[in-house]
Amino acid sequence: MTIRVMLVDDQVLLRTGFRMVLAAQPDMEVVAEAGDGVEALQVLRAAAGAVDVVLMDVRMPKLDGVETTRRICVEPDPPKVLILTTFDLDEYAFSGLKAGASGFMLKDVPPGELLAAIRAVHSGDAVVAPSTTRRLLDRFAPMLPSSGKQPQHKELERLTDREREVMVLVAQGLSNGEIAARLVLSEATVKTHVGRILTKLGLRDRVQVVVLAYETGLVRAGGHG
Repeated sequence: MTIRVMLVDDQVLLRTGFRMVLAAQPDMEVVAEAGDGVEALQVLRAAAGAVDVVLMDVRMPKLDGVETTRRICVEPDPPKVLILTTFDLDEYAFSGLKAGASGFMLKDVPPGELLAAIRAVHSGDAVVAPSTTRRLLDRFAPMLPSSGKQPQHKELERLTDREREVMVLVAQGLSNGEIAARLVLSEATVKTHVGRILTKLGLRDRVQVVVLAYETGLVRAGGHG
């Protein structure tokens, strides 16, 4: 299966470099490009589902990558969005994850890591490890709405006690294997619980689980539930 990629960046040279790297891959094809968010939305609408993964710059004229990502992710069956940022742990990466991006990468990432990230996002995985997301959210936790000790999100009430327990551990950055060891469950059972959490809460991936856990107060800065 060919992964259809769209490049969104106001720097033509950067898009050219990315296109050359992707064109050399047998399983990837650059099918669209845009120089700003407004153009990106227009191109995506015209493409009508022909894009699988969007490489999205955050700092662009007319419409930045965060707002563009937000608008893309509310559409039916949207492509996955991979945020490209200049600085690790900046507010743009934080906002991009909240807007629905499946991960973020530094612009100077080695080509091999970028390609792996695109494949991971396309397969449904989140590129940013939950532990990295935790670090990001810990830094920007003051930007989140204040909440009491009890999570203030009605959807969380749909979770069973076990699912909520698993969600807290996901938000603390534990892998399925680590959660299985902690709760004395099989890894397959943990994977099932994570899948149900995503379905019940309408979330795209584990990164979104971490973001929601912080927003609702289920996990607070420092990683404690």
